[in-house]
Amino acid sequence: MIGTLDAKIPPGPLAQKWRSHRDHMRLVNPNNRRQFDVIVVGSGLAGGSAAATLGELGYRVKCFCFQDSPRRAHSIAAQGGINAAKNYQNDGDSVYRLFHDTIKGGDFRSREANVYRLAEISNNIIDQCVAQGVPFAREYSGLLANRSFGGAQVSRTFYARGQTGQQLLLGCYQALCRQIAGGTVQMFPQTEMLDLVIADGHAKGIIARSLRSGKIERHAADAVVLATGGYGNVFYLSTNARGCNVTATYRAYKRGALFANPAFTQIHPTCIPVSGDYQSKLTLMSESLRNDGRVWVPKRKEDRDKPPGEIPEADRDYYLERKYPSYGNLAPRDISSRAAKQVCDEGRGVGPGGRGVYLDFADAIKRLGEDVIRERYGNLFEVYEKITGENAYKIPMRIYPAVHYTMGGLWVDYDLMSNVSGLFVIGEANFSDHGANRLGASALMQGLADGYFVLPNTLPNYLAGQMGKRPSPDSPEFQEAEEDVHARIEKLLKVNGTRSLDSFHRELGLLLWDKCGMSRHEKGLREALEKIPELRKQFWREVRVLGGDEDFNQSLERAGRVADFLEFAELMCTDALKRDESAGGHFREEHQTPDGEALRDDERHAAVYAWEFQGDGQSPKLHREPLHFETVHLTQRSYK
Repeated sequence: MIGTLDAKIPPGPLAQKWRSHRDHMRLVNPNNRRQFDVIVVGSGLAGGSAAATLGELGYRVKCFCFQDSPRRAHSIAAQGGINAAKNYQNDGDSVYRLFHDTIKGGDFRSREANVYRLAEISNNIIDQCVAQGVPFAREYSGLLANRSFGGAQVSRTFYARGQTGQQLLLGCYQALCRQIAGGTVQMFPQTEMLDLVIADGHAKGIIARSLRSGKIERHAADAVVLATGGYGNVFYLSTNARGCNVTATYRAYKRGALFANPAFTQIHPTCIPVSGDYQSKLTLMSESLRNDGRVWVPKRKEDRDKPPGEIPEADRDYYLERKYPSYGNLAPRDISSRAAKQVCDEGRGVGPGGRGVYLDFADAIKRLGEDVIRERYGNLFEVYEKITGENAYKIPMRIYPAVHYTMGGLWVDYDLMSNVSGLFVIGEANFSDHGANRLGASALMQGLADGYFVLPNTLPNYLAGQMGKRPSPDSPEFQEAEEDVHARIEKLLKVNGTRSLDSFHRELGLLLWDKCGMSRHEKGLREALEKIPELRKQFWREVRVLGGDEDFNQSLERAGRVADFLEFAELMCTDALKRDESAGGHFREEHQTPDGEALRDDERHAAVYAWEFQGDGQSPKLHREPLHFETVHLTQRSYK
């Protein structure tokens, strides 16, 4: 059975939707704000900025993170930059152009109104971060510098060398620390959310476990904000931090929140290739490198084992420049990733196993000089040399696509509230802004837009009707949720099998990469949907979880996350099978143009697919939110 969703988008012309909605909001009286408790789960750019801003506005905020400090959030790993439509380069950029590029980059599978709001807010984000002291790169004149990213023909990406996420997070963290010192924000580091508490149909708290002591605690609030990032680690190998997981959003899904577009996962084209069977994570090389680096492979299979310096220019295939002359090496991530896979499948890949392509800076160094390249990307070259032992100033980098970001997430309306009243979802944890493919440098933009600007304007509209409705932590709803958490932990510890957690996670990841990775097809997805339940049953028979529950126990932490991945993987494959088209990062091999590009089916699939949990062992229920385009016309996406 398929339901239909209402996204609660305000009526009126697109350009006025965000502003009119914001200006006519029913806000909580400032004198009453200190009476409201808000829980924020996650302390990266989205969660940290939300907690800091809500604290500044006078709410009482509890902020949770499983890291030892908010400074360790995965946002720190973002390298290349953050988009904004300031048009400092005077190259024709505008709010509308950023909006259009984002809609097109997502292959027309995102909500117009949300994306326009994001583009409109983007300029304010830069001003906010500069005021916080974020050391963006600057031109000689003193103006902030910009560079280009994939999917855009203008320079709109603000950056701080190759560590933009780290610098933005430090700016956010100092704002958060100010509120912690002021008493409006209470920080709970090394604490993991294990369940969501629903009372009278509203999200009113969480059950959390201290990772230091193992103690289970109840926390009540008037609203809950999830800013817990994406689920890319379901593939085992990804560019995400090892701790990134799906548990918080999947717990919310099992409590009634809809999970939207879980099959929309992004493969990043510039990752250091896999080096061994027992590697635990992959390392990203920023997309910004494609500004000056040229991507190529040998034209002939027999040349792939030769040193790159021995392959003459005439025998090199600069395949992105050949296939997409308008965008060249800055083609969007999904297209660039599939192009790399294609040339490697043809037998022209380089490096061990033939799973790599060259990212070559020789031309840029000859044109600009090594010092300029070192100034722009020096720390990225250092990271590459530490991992591979190769000097990329002298020989080309080797890169290959890898799982990086997830465009899917919990469904939210225009106010960023899920279908569960009082449960707000921001940043990568929601689905709202990127469609079927995220353009580079847009993740930081969305996280800070949601945390600094959107949520502080929409959350009060909900809280205005919640005065005095916060339940006690001793209420039956909290008691039931805590009992469920204890039961899951006890079940994991009781298995006492012989197989390690990593062996199950690695097997699941290889299955998903093969059947639901860079390309998918019906037969493979059906095979995955048969094998995943079998692997899950085997997990509950044979897994071995060391230690006990009332102690520091990283094995138990990981066991809960892997158990959730084993359930979530089935939902992801179900969504990929149901969406019988190709769109952005969701590439169904049955649906492609004659030249191998994604072929959408707008008549049947121009919609958000949001899934409702129906019970363990039951098929989820599909809800569809039709996507309406008032301003951008649906066309076959082309970057040629």
